[in-house]
Amino acid sequence: MSVDSVFVHKMWNDNELAKMVEGGVPYPMLSDAGGKVGTAYGIYNEDAGVENRGRFIIDPDGVIQAYEVLTPPVGRHVAETIRQVQAYQLVRESKGTQATPSGWKPGKMTLKPGPDLVGRVWEVWKTSMESD
Repeated sequence: MSVDSVFVHKMWNDNELAKMVEGGVPYPMLSDAGGKVGTAYGIYNEDAGVENRGRFIIDPDGVIQAYEVLTPPVGRHVAETIRQVQAYQLVRESKGTQATPSGWKPGKMTLKPGPDLVGRVWEVWKTSMESD
């Protein structure tokens, strides 16, 4: 979503994104003309009429679990966003019985929150990284 019109999005997808991602982006791009959504999320710059790049991971209950805001000159890392979504999904599906260490990827070791982990996070994390 951006303040750009749907026509600008189409041109961007057809002339840029489709050259980077076969077939273009596989989801609809939304227009936030006037920056109402950007204002609600605190990323709209009214003076410049643009939005900073914001990424918000929102769970099925509508709760923001993570966010990142970058100024326009710095690009995002889509693979990291996907990894984080997968981590949040795993934690949600486990009902909080599992946590993911830094850099966790699907299929890798998870942490089991509880008293036995207190003071041992580094030891458990190091072991999980060695198995990568």
